[in-house]
Amino acid sequence: MSTTVTEQLTQAGQRIEHESFAIIDREAGPHPYTPEQWTIVRRMIHATADFQFNGLTRFHPDAVAAGVEAILAGRPIVADVEMICVGLSRPRLAHFGVAAHQFISDDDVIAQARAENGTRAVQAMRKSAKLGLLDGGIVAIGNAPTALLEIVRLIREEGAHPALVIGMPVGFVSAAESKAALAGTDAIPWIVTDGRKGGSTLAVAVLHALLALAETRQRA
Repeated sequence: MSTTVTEQLTQAGQRIEHESFAIIDREAGPHPYTPEQWTIVRRMIHATADFQFNGLTRFHPDAVAAGVEAILAGRPIVADVEMICVGLSRPRLAHFGVAAHQFISDDDVIAQARAENGTRAVQAMRKSAKLGLLDGGIVAIGNAPTALLEIVRLIREEGAHPALVIGMPVGFVSAAESKAALAGTDAIPWIVTDGRKGGSTLAVAVLHALLALAETRQRA
């Protein structure tokens, strides 16, 4: 079934996007993903022109369903950096009553990070927990491995229970390790990219794919 809210706004834009997806389908070759998982991976490839995400991307068995249900329920999205929130389509979020939050540059977050000689990303995740945004929400990490490690700690030690964690920080220090830590827990559903590759662009692509899947479910 076609979507309207979560597609390009013009017929020309839709045609280009659909043609891009068709090219990806032809060139990607075999993959281990379910149709809904492939919808997500294909959009990640579309956002980066990097076919390695066909294979680097891994899903908890309940990840897609959990993400779609959270969106349909209007649960919040918590991001590690502003870039993710800026990259998300406001009309698509508004359609589902979903708000996106990030606290990386808040004065209290910066002050606490300085006081503890830690990272702003860690303090931003703690602030999200204190505000009650994590439980039942979607966490999207595309930049800061320390944010993802803190989310894993909050889940394991403090009982935080997001509906879904998208763990895709990019980098050389603790990026691969933070994703492995997330994938090592069965307490909550997750989507990760193995290794060093990641980024806010990927997190946005995953969220937009989930929004499209939610609209398809809504219109069924």
